[in-house]
Amino acid sequence: MESVIEQVAATITRYDMLAPGARVIVAVSGGPDSVCLLHVARELGIRVTGIAHVNHKLRGQASEEDERFVAAIARDMGLKFHSTAAVCSGGNLEQTARRARREFFHDLTRRGLADRIALGHTRDDQAETVLFRMLRGSGLAGLVGILPVTAEGLIRPLLGVTRADVEAFLRERGIPWREDETNREAKFARNRIRHELLPRLKQDWNPHIAESLSRLADLAYEEERWWAAEVARLARQMFVVTPGAVEVAAGNLAKESRAVARRLIRHAIRQAKGTTLRGVRFSHIESVLELREAGGKAELPGIHAIRSFDWLRLAVPDSDLQPRCGEVTVPGQRLAPDGNSMICLDVIRRTQGAMACATLKSDLYLREIPEKLVLRGWRPGDRYCPVGHANEWKLKELFQRQRVPSWRRPFWPILCCGDKIMWARDFGPAAEYGEPSDRGARIRLRVIEKPVGDSV
Repeated sequence: MESVIEQVAATITRYDMLAPGARVIVAVSGGPDSVCLLHVARELGIRVTGIAHVNHKLRGQASEEDERFVAAIARDMGLKFHSTAAVCSGGNLEQTARRARREFFHDLTRRGLADRIALGHTRDDQAETVLFRMLRGSGLAGLVGILPVTAEGLIRPLLGVTRADVEAFLRERGIPWREDETNREAKFARNRIRHELLPRLKQDWNPHIAESLSRLADLAYEEERWWAAEVARLARQMFVVTPGAVEVAAGNLAKESRAVARRLIRHAIRQAKGTTLRGVRFSHIESVLELREAGGKAELPGIHAIRSFDWLRLAVPDSDLQPRCGEVTVPGQRLAPDGNSMICLDVIRRTQGAMACATLKSDLYLREIPEKLVLRGWRPGDRYCPVGHANEWKLKELFQRQRVPSWRRPFWPILCCGDKIMWARDFGPAAEYGEPSDRGARIRLRVIEKPVGDSV
């Protein structure tokens, strides 16, 4: 039975599950896996500070007895007992119960009661999960199965141990556990896989099927870890991220292989939504891939994808904020309409050199500072005569000439005095303010756009 202890220790080390002195709460249902995990953790000298139990109230009196059983273990071991009732009804009971447990566990770590929550999933659970996802048409990421460690602080030290090993460990030590009769009910898909499909595959195809599926999950896990780092690196180079939206140059995305492009799109969706890819299917990703080559739109669960000119945008519906608008003093600064940069106004002497670190600058020559300057976004019908031009242009035409995507236009910084446009990003000052003349300009007003956080 020492092999169980050794395997758990090896798993903890391999996946770097615990920092020295980490406080661990063990999730205990009362079944053999979680009871085994609790005893193994204590034998390994792990700093177990509590036991967590979720009563789903699905089995009447048996559920209450499970809770009393686990509470007694906590009392006997002198551990804090954290419990909650999570009544599940309707829909997919397994999924609902799983979400309720995870939320409870995450709440324990959010409240600072533990650094890690240890769960008792075994190698058999891993095999069942991988097979279940394969049958449902999972992609490569789904073959990872049950993660050894999650970003929320969940760890699964028993992933290298079989269910048979667990029960042998408990019997050898005379440790009691509770049996959940619902684990044999055929109405649950996982039970049919456990008691019908996997035994048939083991008998007819591969006597080591559980080990093979678990190994597949491990291979997929290592592959996905590498891909996650590589895609994150590419995303930092290629993505323009705003609240609820991600933009990427279609040409850059088209240069990548289809395998890389798919992963970048999935990454962009996650960043835009701030959640998982729940509901997003292979066909959805393919519809976005088609936008690399031509304009158009694609609808995904919780995401709108659109291409305008050279840019592709994935955004949560109604994620666009209203453009920021307001007065700006001289000298002074104000957030641009999109909130992603700062528009700075400063009066300088003509002999001063260019200001350092400017991402864009243009000078306006004025007789006097207007009493009221307003910084706003573009509005349909806006027009002015940029410096270097003889006639007025509609800003819409300038956007088209410069291939500015449609979604950026309402947030385009424009400096106005009353109804008169004095300056616009990239297009510069109005011609009448663009250079010194005989009209007696005495003031040189410099407009600089800087990233938020840069010093003026």
